[in-house]
This record gives sequence, C-alpha cells and structure tokens, in this order.
Amino acid sequence: MTQAQPTSLGHAPVPGGELRYETAGSGPAVVLLHGGMLDMGMWDEQFSWLAGLGHRVIRYDARGHGGSSSVTGDYAHQEDLAALLAHLDITDATLVGLSLGARTALDTAIAHPQLVSALVLAAPGVSGRPFTDPFVRHHLALQLAALEDTSGAAPFVEHFLRMWVDGPHRDPARTPPALRERLRASAEHNVTRHARGLGAGRAQEVGAADRLGQIRVPTLVLHGDLDSTDIVGNAEHIARGVSGGVRHVCVTGVAHMINLEAPDRFNRELRDFLATQQADTTAD
Repeated sequence: MTQAQPTSLGHAPVPGGELRYETAGSGPAVVLLHGGMLDMGMWDEQFSWLAGLGHRVIRYDARGHGGSSSVTGDYAHQEDLAALLAHLDITDATLVGLSLGARTALDTAIAHPQLVSALVLAAPGVSGRPFTDPFVRHHLALQLAALEDTSGAAPFVEHFLRMWVDGPHRDPARTPPALRERLRASAEHNVTRHARGLGAGRAQEVGAADRLGQIRVPTLVLHGDLDSTDIVGNAEHIARGVSGGVRHVCVTGVAHMINLEAPDRFNRELRDFLATQQADTTAD
C-alpha cells in the first residue's frame, strides 16, 4: 500500500479570480484535471498514489468548480492552467485529464506546447467537436430546461448523472450506487456554490479538433465502451490526429468515469505510461 504523502494546499491567482490547488510529492510534474461539474476530489484514488510513485502531483479545481472562483466573465481554462503552472514554477508537466479536464489538456498542449511533456486523456472532450449523440443531446436539452426549475439543483444534476455517470447503455439502477451518489453530491455542491456563474461568461477555447496534428507529445487516450458515441468518436479522432505517438485503450464495462469505475485498470495504464516517459527521458 502506498504511504500517505504530505500535501500542500493553496490558491493561485488567475485573471479575475483564483484557483484552489493541492500538491504532493516530488519528481516529474503530473497535473490532474477533473471533469465538468466535479472537482479535484475525483482524483482521490490517484493523488497520493502518484506522489508515492515519485511524482510531483498537482490537482486543482477549475474555474467555476469546487473551491475556485466562480465564472464572472469570459475565461480560458488553458490560460488558467498556464497561470497555475507559472505560480508553482513548473515549466513542463504530464497532463492527466478526464472529460473537460482532457479538453483543457488538449487546448493547453496547443496553446502552450512548451509546458506539456505528455498527455493522458480519459473519456476526452475535444474543443471544436459538437455533441451529436441523440442520448446526449436529449439530456442536454432537458438540463438546459432544468435551469428554469425552482426546485433546486437536483433536476439539473440528474441529467448530468444520466449523461456522464450512467451513460447511454446503462440504466441508472445498474450504475454502482456509491459512485452515483458520490458524484451527485459533488455536482450538487458545484451547482449550488457556482450558480451565479452559470451563463456569466464563455470559455475561450482553441478549436483543438482541427489542430491535433500540432500536438507532438506522447499521448495515452482511454474510453469506456459504455460511453456515448461522442466520447468514443473523440478518442478515435485524437488517436488519428495527434502526431506524438498515441496509445488508445478501450476499457470494457465502464462508461465515462473511467478512473473511478475501473481504478485498477486506469492506474495500471497510467503507471506504465508514466514509467515509459521517464525511461525515455533518462535515455535521452
């Protein structure tokens, strides 16, 4: 069992706000980027474990999430991440992101290539690729309508759970109950804490869908076979488009939350990928 690592909590300034972050360990930097409507707690199963493997691990709450500032105007997740890395004096890092986190990682690799040494992209979003899966579009429409619901965050969050926890191929009753309730609590807290920021500004992205060939770092991409066709398509698009060498893994029996539904498989793939990058660096 990996020993618990001492951690450090802090807040990094970004334009118009601040990001809450946590660090642990020493060694090559690995940054964990959470999914939309969640927070850095979704990496509890990986954070100390990675530090114990000999990495300086950073996780943080994206703007409009967790303990970071709410959205008050237009912003850019990739610029927020660059500001966080500058605050921590990190000049290059492996970015490990799920969903929105993967989307941010890709945009950062394009906007700030000097900061990124490798990418791990789980259930990836890709800026510039629209949602086309009928299941996702249906629940997105219902989620938008739920913004007008006066009964609180629950209806809005339930559509998030249907899309991004259960997925289109699984009835909610077949989703692990503890997983569903953990992510419901996280999402409800986010929606309640940052409700004033909903619609207050737009994320400024780089349109990674048409620029993947500019990414020339080693990349691991993973998707679950129970995820939407949009996410599976994103993973395939990345595998075809990134120039730096890509390993593409389909994890069976899981939907969107790969690191939480299949932590042993996810951790094994991540550990082996990081070890390969370290070996290559040593050889150079």
